[in-house]
Order: sequence, then structure tokens, then C-alpha cells
Amino acid sequence: MRALYDIFAQVFRSIGANKLRSFLTMFGIAWGVASLLLLIGLGEGFRSGQRRGLSQLGTDVIMAWGGTIPALPNQHTGMRPYKLTYSDVEAIRSEASHIRGVTAFINRGDLKQVSEFSSTGGSVMGVELNYPVIRNLPIAEGRYFDTEDLALRRRVVVLGTKNNKLLFSGRPALGAFITINGARFQVIGVAAKIGRGNNDGDNQRLYIPLTTMMELFPITGENVPDDAVTSIQYQPLTPETNETAKAEFHGIIAQRHNFDVAQKDAFEEWDTIKSERTIGLIFTAMDVFLGGVGIVTLALGAVGIINIMLVTVTERTREIGLRKALGATKRSILTQFFLEGLLLTGLSGLIGIVGAGALMFVLGKAMGDNQMGFDPPRLVPWSAVMAMTTLTLCGIVAGIYPASKAAALEPVEALRKE
Repeated sequence: MRALYDIFAQVFRSIGANKLRSFLTMFGIAWGVASLLLLIGLGEGFRSGQRRGLSQLGTDVIMAWGGTIPALPNQHTGMRPYKLTYSDVEAIRSEASHIRGVTAFINRGDLKQVSEFSSTGGSVMGVELNYPVIRNLPIAEGRYFDTEDLALRRRVVVLGTKNNKLLFSGRPALGAFITINGARFQVIGVAAKIGRGNNDGDNQRLYIPLTTMMELFPITGENVPDDAVTSIQYQPLTPETNETAKAEFHGIIAQRHNFDVAQKDAFEEWDTIKSERTIGLIFTAMDVFLGGVGIVTLALGAVGIINIMLVTVTERTREIGLRKALGATKRSILTQFFLEGLLLTGLSGLIGIVGAGALMFVLGKAMGDNQMGFDPPRLVPWSAVMAMTTLTLCGIVAGIYPASKAAALEPVEALRKE
């Protein structure tokens, strides 16, 4: 135990004897570790931010809108427009076996909303009972629609959180009345905030039953069906069956609107499942690239430590010879120089990890929850483990070779060195 204590004391004295050299060596490795963790942390912040953004839309949602049918495949002349309809929704529910949930809505932004205190012009959405199951619509106060609201075409409304503030300015909204293009509606609920930062599009909406919307404010225009809807949105049985679900959807829509299902240009849609996979692949590739760069950087740092330790062995040749002449064993010399190299890399790595973690904590506090598109960077455990594992291997390599050189010196030859 005493011998081990003496070895560690000698290690710290040796490091302290060359403060500037030790500092520069440790700074280089700590900087490399911190840079690696920061870059991966930023990448993971972007990844989780994108996932959070998609989750605000709903879970495993595929969105479809009416489109235009080309007269010929891949041609953009003679396009025939078509609108999705509520009867399309009913057909999908009865025929599509790989779709677990489907909903339709009408969205209009030209309807004026007036309360006794104020007026606004946010979009009005006519939605079905299952809309919150497929899309994200949390209720903060009151309730959502029930089956009777839709069956009886009741004039009831759920306010988005921003519209609640605009129309009632902090006053109680539940039970109050507003008018939408002159039609009187009773407020039965207020939605919770959706999204973050300045992304208030979903919060500046009013929701009314789809049946009421189709009666009072249907989509109008030339050759527009009476039951036309703005969008149909659906979920596959599982995320892995999204392509199968889309194929079923395409087949039903193409048959009902009289065009060839092979005309892909006729479909206007957004598959959030596919988008999330693409985002995941991009950021995984970034993590692999940054991790590889980090490992190479740390390996170069280990080469630097090997060079420094070899210089240290050369400078202390006479000291090594004297110690061996006084009875120091090869093992004690080997252990001392090995621990010196390992300690330099280990301390440098810990300083880099702590520094990166502290900086990411400060950035997280400064950014808060108001940034769009990405979350604050955070320390990713696997990247810290990878950095420490690489540093440990580098430290072993950086310590063993110079230590073996020092331990192999013959006392007489070492004492003869000037």
C-alpha cells in the first residue's frame, strides 16, 4: 500500500514539474472531448425537436388532401381537380383493413368570429368525434364534443388557446357565446397550448362539429360535392405498415374519383411516419460521422501524449537509472509511467465531459422551451461512454509504450546519459 502511495505521489510530482506542458496536453484532449459531446448533443437536440414537432401533429398520421388528376401520366396539362369527400371516409372505414383510424375535417379561414368583447379571424375547423385520437387536441378546460353534438348538429365550439385570449381577454369563456359569420355558438371547451414558441397556427383555431360545419359553412365552388372535406387523415395499423395503408387509401380514392391509381401525381399527401424515419436516418448518420471524427481526434491526442511521455522518459533517463540503481524494480517504473499517461488522459476526459455538460446546461436554461425546430442540446450518455472508453484505450496505449521504454533502461547506461 505504501509503495502504491509513493508511486502516485511521484506521478503527481512529475506532472506538476511540467505544468505548462501538462496543461496544454490536457487542454487539447479536454477540448476534443467537449467538442465531440457538444456536437452530438446539438444533433440530438435537433432530432428530439423534430420528433416533438411531429408529435404535436398527432401519432403515426398520414395526411391527404384533394388533388389534380393529370390527363396523361407525368403531364401537367389538362389537369382535372377533385375534392375528397365524407363518403370517401366512410368507404375507407369499411374497405381498408390496414387503416386503424381515419378522420376528416373542413378548414375555413374566411369566417369571422365575434364575442361580446372582441373579434378575430382565425381558421374554423369542422371536426369529427375521433379527431383528438388521430391529431393532437388536448382540452385544458371544459369538454370536447360528444356523439349527440354531432348527431344533433349542435352549435357548440371549442376555442384554441390563442383565440380564447383574443376573444375573451382573460375573462371566463366556458358557457359564453360567440358568433361565427353571424351564427351563434356556445363555448363548451378551451384547448391546451399546442406547439412551442411562436408557432401559434394550431392555437388560433376554433373547432365545431363537422356535421354543423357541413350544414352552415360547407366548402363551395364549381363542381364541388356537397360532402366535400378539406382533408382526410388516417393512421396505419402499425407504423411499419404505412406503405400498405397508403396503397389501400390510394386504391379506394382512385376508384371513387375515376383515375388510374398509378398516377402518383394525383395524390397530395404527407406521411409523417416516413418523415420521422428520414429525420432519424439523417441524424443517425450525423452521429456516426461526428463520433468517428471524435474518435480520430482523441486518437491524435493519444499520439500527442505518447510523444510527451517519450520526451519525459528521455529527460528523466538519469533519474530512472538512479532509482533502478537504488533498488526500484522494472514493475514500479512501468507502473509509474503507465499511471502518468493514464492519469493525463483520464483527467482530461473528465474535465471535457464536465465542461460540455455544464455548457449544455447553461444553454438549455438560456434557450428555455421557446425555440422552434430543436430542443436545447443535452449530454447524450452513449457519447460520454464512447468518449471515456476511447480515452481509456488511448491512455493505456499512451502509457504502456513509454513506460516499457523507461522500464527497459539499464541502470549503468541510464546513469551515463547527460
